[in-house]
Amino acid sequence: MKVALIQKKYFGNKKKSVKNTVCDIKTASVEGAKLVILQELHQHEYFCQSEDPSFFTYAESWQKDLRYWSQVAKDNAVVLVTSLFEKRAAGLYHNTAVVFDKDGTVAGKYRKMHIPDDPGFYEKFYFTPGDLGFEPIQTSVGKLGVLICWDQWYPEAARLMSLKGADMLIYPTAIGWFDADAKKEKKRQLESWISIQRAHAIANGIPVVSCNRVGFEEDASKVMKGIRFWGNSFVCDPQGELIARAGKKEMILYANIDTKRTKEVRDIWPFLRDRRIDAYDDLLKRYCD
Repeated sequence: MKVALIQKKYFGNKKKSVKNTVCDIKTASVEGAKLVILQELHQHEYFCQSEDPSFFTYAESWQKDLRYWSQVAKDNAVVLVTSLFEKRAAGLYHNTAVVFDKDGTVAGKYRKMHIPDDPGFYEKFYFTPGDLGFEPIQTSVGKLGVLICWDQWYPEAARLMSLKGADMLIYPTAIGWFDADAKKEKKRQLESWISIQRAHAIANGIPVVSCNRVGFEEDASKVMKGIRFWGNSFVCDPQGELIARAGKKEMILYANIDTKRTKEVRDIWPFLRDRRIDAYDDLLKRYCD
């Protein structure tokens, strides 16, 4: 199955960003992609660099956005993984991935579970932790284990998606570094980010698809010095082997995923068979003091 990851920069406003993204989706469809992945919060800048209540207005178009991306999926006959700012009620918002099937129907959605709160990544101010659990979304191209960005660092999330039958793990993400960081530190961060996700593929015996932003984005409040999103979107197979990897520039990253490979790998590396589920009670504790 051919998949396409749309790795984009922010174009200064929603209209331009959406227009450029749709153009790439059309291109990917023409090139034969059946599954298209967009990066985290792809309609806007990464506004979580500061705590500003005015950004909640971005979520006011939630219902309109659903209708819009539904039509885009239908027009291009692709399964489309989006990342939207969901307004559930006044004062209650989620960072939500909505998956549209190729006929434009909503196949399902996932609300981001792990919410960071770090300098430049003040997401707890904007997003309520998800309450839909870790449930794969059934589509015409398979069961998609969709997670979002900070979820990448948690093996529990990847495992639960896998235990519930996900055919692959998909991570829309927005991650980068600060220009002031040392070169060696930047390298460590990037390699850690790639390594943890490849490890999820290996531990669970399924492919991983990770789509990141690119470009430098200033902090609207000028408190922070901005984030340079490092791109490097990638796809790896059930043994963690990189099938495709992008650089730091805008691009459509294509990869062909062998849907039969999972069975072959799991048959020779039966990690799920050998799990000691009788001995894992302590995983439900915050810390084993």
